[in-house]
This record gives sequence, structure tokens and C-alpha cells, in this order.
Amino acid sequence: MNLQPAPAPAGLDDLNVSGLSPRAHVPLLIKFAAFAIFFFPSNMVLKPLGAVGTLPLMIALLLLAVWLCSVLFGLTNPLDTRHPGRMGLVLLWVGTCASYAAMYSGYTGGSESPARAAADRWLILLLASAGIILVTAEAVRTLNAAMALTRALLAGAAFCCLVAAVQFFFRVDPMQFLQMAMPGFTNNGGNTTFQIRGSLMRVSGSTFHSIEMAVVCAMLLPLSIWRSLYDQKGRKWVHWTITALLVFAIASTVSRSGILGLLAGMAVFLPFLPRVARRWAFVAAPVIVAVLFLGVPGLVGTLGASLTAGESDPSITTRTNNYPRVAAMVDEHPFFGVGPGNYMPTNAIHILDNQYLNATVTIGLVGLVGMIAYLTFPGISALLAARASRLPALRCFAGAVAAAGIVAAICSLTFDSMSFPVFALAYPFIVGLSGGTWNMVRRELEHQKDPAATEGRTRPPLNTKKLLPKERSWTP
Repeated sequence: MNLQPAPAPAGLDDLNVSGLSPRAHVPLLIKFAAFAIFFFPSNMVLKPLGAVGTLPLMIALLLLAVWLCSVLFGLTNPLDTRHPGRMGLVLLWVGTCASYAAMYSGYTGGSESPARAAADRWLILLLASAGIILVTAEAVRTLNAAMALTRALLAGAAFCCLVAAVQFFFRVDPMQFLQMAMPGFTNNGGNTTFQIRGSLMRVSGSTFHSIEMAVVCAMLLPLSIWRSLYDQKGRKWVHWTITALLVFAIASTVSRSGILGLLAGMAVFLPFLPRVARRWAFVAAPVIVAVLFLGVPGLVGTLGASLTAGESDPSITTRTNNYPRVAAMVDEHPFFGVGPGNYMPTNAIHILDNQYLNATVTIGLVGLVGMIAYLTFPGISALLAARASRLPALRCFAGAVAAAGIVAAICSLTFDSMSFPVFALAYPFIVGLSGGTWNMVRRELEHQKDPAATEGRTRPPLNTKKLLPKERSWTP
């Protein structure tokens, strides 16, 4: 995955974040899709469509339809936005289709109605994910466009965090009122709003589960920090409040996966922060812990106990006890699994809290290769882009996207991530942003090699210092 120069329709001066230019326009539909993932409850479905009848999923499928129409009518060229994350999606599609064909042919066992329905739901999810990835990578050609889409994502995440705060402090679920305001939709179940852990109540916000909310917030936290540093629209205190809400949401879930995601994301992201911002980060970390300790009695103690429980914790022993069962199932259908989406545990003890194990069982070793590529290529490619960039704003953005992708890849070891609707549709936005980052850095490298190539032979070389916010804007 080498960053090679590629033709660019716009000059490097469009990579600024000082104000939205015409090239920075992001279609309203994709911004609405980013917000809708968090706003509309994923347990509410149109009854005739079943589990695939959620509003976020239908909007994502509409994005795919729009993209296909734009390609058919020659309005966009899919070869202009090639990136490693798209290759990960292709590999996952290959593994899924192979497993799907093996299931329908009877090679991996019977193909009864529930099995076919589960496989169809998985294919529809991948189609929706493809729509988000393709449109996002096409739309995000500049940092201004990236900022516009990031605002929409963080607006949805802020709504989720506010819901979580109400749930945590008042033991009331505001999502129930939103569900009542959705005529024509029915509650399909599956969400777990409240769970007891130690002396505290775990909450899930507008997601399906507390672990899902913790991981998604850990993914978006670096992007929120980048937005707070560089966004010149709106008020800084609002931007930093959203960042603080994400930290609170991670803590309120009392989730080991959330803490793992937080640590992994910050470890990847911090080296790409501006120097002054890095210093502030080291100062802010102990202050945040102190505020959580004083503001939420019992939070730090409960979280510490969950982190040091070891094998005495039933959630850990349940995971390890499933390994022999997984080995037996893989031995029976090693290459193509039992069929996409066809692992249906009859009780909570048999749930596979590991997306890679789940993929091995359902789509086999062939599909596992695709799943690994899908979950790792975006983060790795964005990390390579961040290391290659010399523009601080772009370098910081690439580092934030890399952190989000790596959080998703690592935390998928601790829960079956693709089974959760908010994660499954939020992660494709990270893949698409990774593609946009990859192509922006390719343009930057092309400019470094030949400034006239992107600016026109009659224009003077670009002074990249003018692209960047002043040093004072890096401080919170």
C-alpha cells in the first residue's frame, strides 16, 4: 500500500479549513445519514421489511442507489477514489458471496428459511455499508468537506451522549418517546438500555448496548478533538463540550472494551497532534479522571474492579468457554462457514463476543480474510497517510481517522461488532473518511514533487503556511 501520486481535480489550496469553499460541498443526504445512525432507534423497523427496515439502513441503501445512478450517467468515475479501505470491502464481499453460494448449494448444510433470511440481512447490510463508503470517499476530497461530514457525525454522537447522560443520572430512557413518535414503525427488540455493573447502572444512549456505545464513542473521540482544534465555525466551548460528552459516555458504560478503545485510540492519535495540543492533552488527562471521580461517585472504583476482575468475571469466562465450541464448528465447515449471519445462539452464554470468531464460524476462513481486511485496512492506510503528510491540519485529521479505524479493529476482538447496528453503519463512515484522507495525502505528495502539477503551470508555487490555522488556534 504505497502512496503514489494520482491525478487531482483540485489544487492543494483546497485542503484548507479556514472556510467552506464550493469544492467542500458535502451532499445533505450523506450528512443526514451520518446523523440518522445515532438519532433514529435501530430497534424500530417497518414491519413488512423486518430487521432491515430501519431508517438508518434504508438511508444508507438510498446512498448506494444514488452513487450507482451517478456512475451509470457518467457523473462520477469510481476509479478516481481508489483506496485500500475499498479493497477491504471487496475482499469481504468475495468471502461473503462464497459462503452464501456454499450455503444455498447445500455444501455447508441445509438452507432453511431462517438461514436464508439471516444471510439476506447480512448481504443487505454490506450493500448499505458499501453505499456509505463509496459516497463518503467521493464526497471527502478536501479538509473542508471532511470537516462538514465530521460535524454531522459528531452531532449524532452528541445526541447519543446526551441520551446516555439522562439515562445514567435519571434512570429514564428518552428514546422511548422518540419511538412513540415514529408512526408505521414497530419495535423489533434486541436493544439493552440498562445493565447493572457493580454499584452503577450501565447505559447505552441511542445504541443497542453499552459496549457498542463505548466503542463507537472511542472511535469518534479523536475526530472530535481534531474538530475542536481546527473547526472555525461555531463556538469552541461547544466543540470541547461534545468531546467531554464522548469521554463521559465511555466512562458511563463501565466497559473494558471502551477503555481499551480509548487507550488504543489516544496512543495512535497523540503523536499526530500539534505540539501545543499534545502538552494540553497530558495536562487534561489527570484533570478528567479527577472530574469523573468527584462528579460520579463509585465510577472509578467500579471501573477499576471490572478491569482487575480477571477470570472471576463471568463475562470473561463465558468468552473463554466458547473457544472449544468455536473450534468444533470451524472444523466442521472450515472454508465457508455455516452461512452469512447464520450463527444464532439460543442463549446469552453462547454469544461470541469476538467479531473475528463470529466471522470464522459464519463465513469461514475465506470470509475471515475479508473481515480482517475490512476492519484493518482503513486504519493502517490512514496511519500511513498521517506519517506521510507534512500539513499539520491534514496530518492531524489522518491520525484521527487512523485511530478510529484501529479502535474498531482492536475492539472487534472483544465484542461481535458487526452484529450491532450503530457500529455496523458508523464504521463505514470511517472507511470512507480513510479513503478521502488517502487521496488528499496523495495530492499533497504530488504537489511536493511538482507544485505546478496541481496548481497550473502559470501559477507561482504554493505557500503551504497559509493553509494552516495560527498556532493559537491549537489550544483548547
